[in-house]
Amino acid sequence: MEAPMKFICLLGLLVIVSTAGPDSVDGASACGKSTPDNEAFKLAPCAEAAQDEAAAVSDNCCLQVKRIGQNPSCLCAVLLSNTAKSSGIKAEVAITIPKRCNIANRPVGYKCGPYTLP
Repeated sequence: MEAPMKFICLLGLLVIVSTAGPDSVDGASACGKSTPDNEAFKLAPCAEAAQDEAAAVSDNCCLQVKRIGQNPSCLCAVLLSNTAKSSGIKAEVAITIPKRCNIANRPVGYKCGPYTLP
């Protein structure tokens, strides 16, 4: 009788630990409950503007950048994410999008990896 009870307790503990996940244990990521890679997908409308500084920035792109940019550490994490890099985003160009969108309350001077938000 003791062995089945230990097994049930161990199984219950494993279920609790596995549902908590690593982010819940260590705290949230730079983007809260979402990951920077997941947030990077939301910047799809910015693809061209993030590769060419002369390209026009769409209203949809500006809307997403403004939303994500409310948390500057999330915006930086997104711009420097593996998803952004693999999709051809140039961080040195993408970092200029908040200014190109004329976002008034953008975090000017915020250090984003090797870049600084203009």
